[in-house]
Amino acid sequence: MSSFVERISRAQSGTQQLLAGALRQSLAMLFKPVANPRFSVKTQRRWLDIMAKTTLVARDVPCHEAPLGDVPCRHYAPLNAQGTVLYLHGGGYVAGSPESHRSVTSHLAKFANARVVVPDYRLAPEHACPAAIEDAVAVYQALLAEGVDPATLTIAGDSAGGGLALAALQALKAEKIALPSSTILISPWVDLSLNDLFDTDRDIMLSHAWLASAAGAYGGDDPTRPACSPLNGDLTGLPPVLIQSGSDEILLNDSHRLCAALNDAGTPARLQVHPQRWHDFQLHAGVLADADQALMTCARFIHQHWNPAA
Repeated sequence: MSSFVERISRAQSGTQQLLAGALRQSLAMLFKPVANPRFSVKTQRRWLDIMAKTTLVARDVPCHEAPLGDVPCRHYAPLNAQGTVLYLHGGGYVAGSPESHRSVTSHLAKFANARVVVPDYRLAPEHACPAAIEDAVAVYQALLAEGVDPATLTIAGDSAGGGLALAALQALKAEKIALPSSTILISPWVDLSLNDLFDTDRDIMLSHAWLASAAGAYGGDDPTRPACSPLNGDLTGLPPVLIQSGSDEILLNDSHRLCAALNDAGTPARLQVHPQRWHDFQLHAGVLADADQALMTCARFIHQHWNPAA
C-alpha cells in the first residue's frame, strides 16, 4: 500500500453501528433505484433534493443566497470566519444543488470556521462541459475580486464536484490565476471513461449504468478529454490535496489513481479510505459520527494550509 494512502480505523459504538446499517439500507432502497437512467433527469434532481430533507443542517451557521460572478450561490458564513471554502457539489454533473448538499457544506463551515460558498452551477444535459467549469472559475474569480486572499482559500468538492474542483484548478492554472492554498476531494469522479471502476457489489448509491448516462450527458462524444476527466490533465503545480473515499464505492479506484498521479506529478496528495463506508458518506454529517470525524479532518487540513501572511 502506498505511503500516501491511509486506512482509517475506528472503534464504533453499538448505536453508531446500528445507525450506519440503517443508513446503508435506506440509501440502497431509496437513492440508488432513482439514480438510474430510466428516470428523467428532472425526477433525479427533484428526488435528490427531497432526500436532502433527511439530512441535518449544522446549527448556528448563518446562511444566505447571493450570486457571485453571475452564478447563484449559497453562502454559509459563521461569525468571525477565518477563511473561505469554494465547495462544488456532486450529482454526476446532471443533478445536485446547494440544497442537496446542505449538510456537508454547513458542517464543513462549522468545523472549519470558514465561509463556505456553494455555487448552483449549470448542469448537463442542458449545459454540457465546460459550462460547469466556467461557472466554478467565475465564482472563484469573483471571490478574488472581492478581496479574498488565495492563501486563506480552499477549493473542495464531492463526487462529480470533486472532478469539477480539479478541472477548475487546471483551468485557473492555465489562465495563470492565483491558486488556492489547498484542495479537498470527497469520493471524486475524475475519469469519465469508466474503464477502471472498483469491482464491488457493496456500492449502495452508484451504478455503472447511471455513471455512463451522466458521463454522456456531460462529456458528449469525448468524456475522456481533460476538461471532463481531469485525471488525464496537467496535475503539476497544484496545491496540496486531501482525498477521502469509502471502501465500498465503485469510484474508489479513481481516488487511488488520482492520488498516485498527483504525487508522481509533484503535487502533494494523501488519500484516506474509510472502511465499510459508502460514496459521499460525509453527507450524513450531524448524524453519522464517521462523517463528522471525516469533516473535522478536512477542517484541520484546511487550517494547516491557510497562510494569511503568504
